[in-house]
Amino acid sequence: MIFTAAGTQDGRELAGALLSAGYPVTASVVSSYGEKLLERYPGLIVNDKPLDGEGLEAYIRQHGVRLFVDASHPYAANVSQNAMQACHRAGIPYIRYERKSVPIDYDNVYPVETYEEAAREAARLGKTVFLTTGSRNLKAFTTSEALKGRTVIARILPTAKVLAECEELGLTPKEIVALQGPFSEELNIALYRQYGADVVVTKNSGEIGGTDTKLTAAKKLGLPVVMIDRPKLDYDVIAYTFEEVLDFAKLKLGGK
Repeated sequence: MIFTAAGTQDGRELAGALLSAGYPVTASVVSSYGEKLLERYPGLIVNDKPLDGEGLEAYIRQHGVRLFVDASHPYAANVSQNAMQACHRAGIPYIRYERKSVPIDYDNVYPVETYEEAAREAARLGKTVFLTTGSRNLKAFTTSEALKGRTVIARILPTAKVLAECEELGLTPKEIVALQGPFSEELNIALYRQYGADVVVTKNSGEIGGTDTKLTAAKKLGLPVVMIDRPKLDYDVIAYTFEEVLDFAKLKLGGK
């Protein structure tokens, strides 16, 4: 059994590729929406229960998991750390699938390491801040002292849970852009203009996360971009293509 952290589009596709290669695969997601997206892969086992390090180790042992494929989001550092530790304790191999970053060819990009630092830098650069970082770390911006008196626009996934979280954080309907990405350059330009963005805050989530079109749109409008760096982790094994992951699975488990 291969356990795949598959809460992203490429994670789901990788789980499907492993399944097609003849391996039994469990794909782990943390939302009913993510589970629904996996329905296109018949035969895939789905785990929809959040697992901390101990829970993950217990799952590995109870279900005979022989390989862990970590295709979680590039910024989900806690998931990767817990996974590696659980694999070490359970004595099974771990491999990280890491999507490639988008090259930065824009001089008006300001790299930062944390969401809190991003909030302070955004406040320095403009009065209307357009967030394209998702919903998980919105609190760092809505509670930032530096952003008091600034307008914060949050572009988020249009689900009831996320919208409720935005409301709890004090965001009003006019400060929420609830749309499913990824977005074209043209749509990014239109949204930046519509909401009067002075500065864009984003992460380098790769082309599949739409970072390329966010950057090119900002560049065309001359907007500064605050870029939150990826967490720096020392992965046991890292791969940048599906083929590398499949080769590793073959090496550890056998197969075609």
